[in-house]
Amino acid sequence: MKLWQKTTTATHAVNNFTIGNDRQFDLQLAPYDVMGSLAHVKMLGHVNLLSAEETGALVKALQELYLLTKESDFALHPDCEDIHSHIEWMLTQQLGDTGKKIHTARSRNDQVLVDLKLFFREEIRKTVEALVNLFSCLQRQSEKYKEDLLPGYTHLQLAMPSSFGLWLGAYAESLCDDMIGLEAAFQVVNKNPLGSAAGYGSSFPIDRSVTTRLLGFDDLHYNVVYAQMSRGKTERLVAQALAGIAETLSRFSMDACLYMSQQFGFISFPDELTTGSSIMPHKKNPDVFEMVRGYCNRIKALPTEITLLTSNLPSGYHRELQLLKEHLFPAFTTLRDCMQMLAVMIDAMQVKKEIINDERYQLLFSVEAVNKLVQEGVPFRDAYKQVGLSIEEGRYQWKEPLQHTHEGSIGQLCNEKIAANLRTIVDRFPFSKIDAALRSLLTS
Repeated sequence: MKLWQKTTTATHAVNNFTIGNDRQFDLQLAPYDVMGSLAHVKMLGHVNLLSAEETGALVKALQELYLLTKESDFALHPDCEDIHSHIEWMLTQQLGDTGKKIHTARSRNDQVLVDLKLFFREEIRKTVEALVNLFSCLQRQSEKYKEDLLPGYTHLQLAMPSSFGLWLGAYAESLCDDMIGLEAAFQVVNKNPLGSAAGYGSSFPIDRSVTTRLLGFDDLHYNVVYAQMSRGKTERLVAQALAGIAETLSRFSMDACLYMSQQFGFISFPDELTTGSSIMPHKKNPDVFEMVRGYCNRIKALPTEITLLTSNLPSGYHRELQLLKEHLFPAFTTLRDCMQMLAVMIDAMQVKKEIINDERYQLLFSVEAVNKLVQEGVPFRDAYKQVGLSIEEGRYQWKEPLQHTHEGSIGQLCNEKIAANLRTIVDRFPFSKIDAALRSLLTS
């Protein structure tokens, strides 16, 4: 059954080509399509476009159908083009003509828009939870190894002393900024497009504020043309947020691959978390980090893919917009899997102690030597030349302890302040309000 079908029949080839993988992704949207339909039905009853009896029958049937969509064997009827037609077909089978009334004052265009908004909202919530878990893991290890020094590099050349605490804590704070990106995307996601119909509104006296409240949205897309135009833009903003997290994960993974290598030898992992070689018995390969790096680099390409797919589209709906699902939907799960695996690896990480006692790392302290002279009254540029000359002549040595005390340095990681910042960002997500709204929608 096709909601748009009249008297002509599209050829099998056209159907297959235009539908593509949509039915597969629609299974993921099924619970959200029911939620959107529930809110729409209650609104239709509110404005008297459905009788109280019709509204009650549809609400009860949809609440039962919601439970069915959560079962593992839920599937679309072979004759149904998408989840929208499947749900309408099921309601019609159960309620007759009353079931056919569910599409009053809406289009598949705003129907899929609200499905996507609800889907993205939940996927972002799961991503927030995974990010918080990885953040906590990084901070735990940062505190555990805050006294263990590590060579710092610029241009992959020895630069200045760092520490494992500083290194791990840096990636924790990076996730804070990534969370801000996720929050920004969420603010766009958490707007209601329902009621925009095909993108030009409806002559029915609908009340869009009702569906906004019932679905727990913070606000609605007021302009109905823009509501439709938000498709593509919403996906791009979400993809950019995911790409920001992916950048942090891939960069950490590259560090880990370097630091595991024999040339560095800064960190190691239990044998069961590494892989070997078919012919080289000594190998302990960083496959987890390499796969995270690869997956995340692919996710970083998503915003560009979406931008190109939506480039130069005029206002209104266009069929290629459905292609946005194909790489974006799986990206959520992939990114969360990467965060989960990194947490496992970081928890099991073992660090090499007293690395910088090795003579080859003496040059790390050249800036310390310069700074000491400056504190003794030598002008900075003269101190710089003195230390540089001592290095050239082979006279340079440094054996004194480090004294870093400013905020964010080796001696003052400020992990508790960074954790407080993350909590502040997470608390701005209105998850409790959404939960309460959806609970009421699905049970009353």
